[in-house]
Amino acid sequence: MGNSNKTIFSVKDVHVKIEGQEVVKGVSLEIRKGEKHALMGLNGSGKSSLANALAGHPNYEITSGEVYLDGENLLDMNPTERSRAGLFLAFQYPLAIPGVTVANFMRSAIKSHSGNNEELLRGFRKDLKDKFKLLRMDDKFATRYVNDGFSGGEKKRLEILQMAMLQPKMAILDETDSGLDIDALKIVSEGINASASKEDGVLLVTHYQRLLDYVKPDFVHVMMDGKIVKSGSPELARKLEDQGYDWLKAEKAGKVGV
Repeated sequence: MGNSNKTIFSVKDVHVKIEGQEVVKGVSLEIRKGEKHALMGLNGSGKSSLANALAGHPNYEITSGEVYLDGENLLDMNPTERSRAGLFLAFQYPLAIPGVTVANFMRSAIKSHSGNNEELLRGFRKDLKDKFKLLRMDDKFATRYVNDGFSGGEKKRLEILQMAMLQPKMAILDETDSGLDIDALKIVSEGINASASKEDGVLLVTHYQRLLDYVKPDFVHVMMDGKIVKSGSPELARKLEDQGYDWLKAEKAGKVGV
């Protein structure tokens, strides 16, 4: 069996609490190298809570379950260690960091990830320029402060720029398509497709089918009330787009065909 079939990210029966309330109620996922999975669901279904908890956000407590990234126990690591191990989270609402330029921010991240790898740092400027070109961002972005005064589309492009530069083993993209017009969505999707290699995994957390027209998932999972209630092919996302979630609610309640 080739290496490409190897599981890169394994989530087993994960439960998450926020402020004492259970919001993720036993989620299991297995993502192999080179696979893209979509996690869909209505607002409040627990998708973003799961994404934040996996990245190590302090407000989200994983109360039970196991998470492994490329064979390493993620739950033994703090957020910085998870990032260095190869986990990446693109935020739904990226924060502004006034006073820190995009170039300095990215250089610090690469430095931290690579353990001061001189060769990587030497090629940093060219690499950054190439990624700006890929995402159709002006070189002037390098000197702008991180997300400060950025439009919604610019913020999302910067998230994908980080993914492209850091080349994580596992990228979780939380509602990367929200607030994007169709042109920005296409550019961001091109960036995701170009940045995701055959060795990595991607989890797209999204409400909408439209992102999945450009970033084709191998599998689609649907969350309701903190659990994955259905998994299937990309056709499942199309059915949700066409018919909404009511049929799935009925199926979950055991009322199909009534």
